[in-house]
Amino acid sequence: MTAPLTPPPPPHDQSPHQSWQGPPPAGTVEAPYGQDGPGMRTELLQAAVVVLAATVSGVLLGLLWLWLAPHVPLVGDHTAKGWVVYLADSEGEQAAGVDGTFTLLALAFGAVSAAAAFLWQRRGGVPLVVALGVGGLLGALLAWRLGIWLGPEHDVIAHAQAVGKGVTFSAPLKLGARGALLAWPLAALLVHLGLTALFGPRDPEPPYEDGPYAAPPA
Repeated sequence: MTAPLTPPPPPHDQSPHQSWQGPPPAGTVEAPYGQDGPGMRTELLQAAVVVLAATVSGVLLGLLWLWLAPHVPLVGDHTAKGWVVYLADSEGEQAAGVDGTFTLLALAFGAVSAAAAFLWQRRGGVPLVVALGVGGLLGALLAWRLGIWLGPEHDVIAHAQAVGKGVTFSAPLKLGARGALLAWPLAALLVHLGLTALFGPRDPEPPYEDGPYAAPPA
């Protein structure tokens, strides 16, 4: 005769607070904790709106640059060899002021555009950040060309002939330091990064589950 088979004793390390879950049903995918973003298509649409808004804002930047930038005084003289044009104030710093005015305005526009984009979409995302950089660069280019187009006459010799010998007139508006065109996109990226780090949404902590080595309740 053989001894009757007895079932093995239950594991002694199982606590009443331990929950056992089976594998998820076939065909289901477990979603990560936290909420998903709005979707790539929506993010691309939002990025397009940011690029368009920033580019159009370049018109305002160009008008402000034209209005606030100092004028570089020129004077014409008629000599035996023809008309010559030279600076009325050879020691003046108006040309540096033109570049400085554009740079400061572009930095302000970059900060404002980044703050507006953050308030509109706090979750951010790569498309939105790229849109801030691209839109800021396009806006700066538009402001630069618009200011030159609406500024004083480009043909300084013809302008000197029109106003007469010895009469002071303004030089064409130009940007000597082309690196100022990067002030807007760089400011937008840095400000948006700072706002996201300080006030952006945080991912929730993963839920805690008692494991086989969890401490017994008090």
